[in-house]
Amino acid sequence: MSLKPLPGLPSGIISRVVTVGDLDVHILEASPPSAPTSSKPPLLLLLHGFPELAYSWRKVMLPLALNGYAVVAPDLRGFGQTKDRARQSKGKITFDEDLAPYRILNTATDVVGLVYTLGYTSVQAVIGHDFGSSVAAHCSLIRPDLFRSVVLMSAPFMGPPDLSNFGGSDGKTRLQQLDEALGTLDPPRKHYMVYFSTPTAHEELTHPPQGLSAFMRTYYHVKSADWEANKKAAPLGTSFSPSVFSVLPYYYIMPRNQTMAECIASEAPSPEEVSRNSWLPEEELEVYVSQYEETGFQGGLNMYRCVSESTKWSKDLNIFVGKQIEIPAMFMAGAQDWGVFQFPGAAELMRTKACRDMKEEDFVLIEGAGHWVQQEKPDEVVAHLLKFIKRQQESERS
Repeated sequence: MSLKPLPGLPSGIISRVVTVGDLDVHILEASPPSAPTSSKPPLLLLLHGFPELAYSWRKVMLPLALNGYAVVAPDLRGFGQTKDRARQSKGKITFDEDLAPYRILNTATDVVGLVYTLGYTSVQAVIGHDFGSSVAAHCSLIRPDLFRSVVLMSAPFMGPPDLSNFGGSDGKTRLQQLDEALGTLDPPRKHYMVYFSTPTAHEELTHPPQGLSAFMRTYYHVKSADWEANKKAAPLGTSFSPSVFSVLPYYYIMPRNQTMAECIASEAPSPEEVSRNSWLPEEELEVYVSQYEETGFQGGLNMYRCVSESTKWSKDLNIFVGKQIEIPAMFMAGAQDWGVFQFPGAAELMRTKACRDMKEEDFVLIEGAGHWVQQEKPDEVVAHLLKFIKRQQESERS
């Protein structure tokens, strides 16, 4: 398959396709300048979130490779230039297709398959951002023999389901129950993950009133440190009551009667703000816009549907009840990222229960960054990653 060029991709990062099971997986790859011929350099695997791509790691890959690592970032299933060979002739992914391939365990299986396809039997660190954080967490939870350490970014991992959140007797997920409660607020609100699970979300995201480019520019803006309101990001407390969630911005807890494009439209950055944006200039924004114009959003939305739409799609996680991530773990996010706090108590639960080995120094919030931390503050992200990873390597050698 021919690959689309990616403007803004630094020289030294290779774009290619590898076959993994039923997928042709598009990866970005950076290698050390003088890797030893006798052995493979340690592998770092970078997993993106939504609505992003492997491209979102472009600013950190070469600096990591220059420190002696093989660095690989795939487009996950349903995203970008990764293609399911069985459905390539069918065009864009649609709402009525089978959700099973987008279950978190199947996505983790894709990642494990990629590791072995690359010729590795060990990964120095699996690093996931946003939804990729959940994928990385499940990879490390289930295969501690393969993944030696894990870095979770922007989305805390609260652990596998416990007996209280397998779903109620009515079959509704906890997110659906929360969404119903949010409808009682004045004015009524709704949870963005439940919105992402609706049949209309794909069309509303793909063809927003302001146009896709303007919508994506605004979406990246309001979840970054550039948006002044994100300076208020702080823990919500411990209650799951609707009033606690009501303080979250509209891009998380939306007005009940609005689409995502509608509820953030008034916060569009000015031309002056766009011109000052050095972390996502127009040429690089266009990479995301053109990819999502071609593929649509449904592949990514299906991952949210597997979490929020029905307990059927997360039932296979029940076997891991009570299991912790045993390998060394790190969490990193922007200090101006509401995603860290979008679920009350999530960060503390991750630190004290879900991860057995997450040291206090390895919970890092980077000032001046919002949700897109590896794009907004790549130098700081690289420095913290290297400090964590090199410490693990030294511990393994001792």
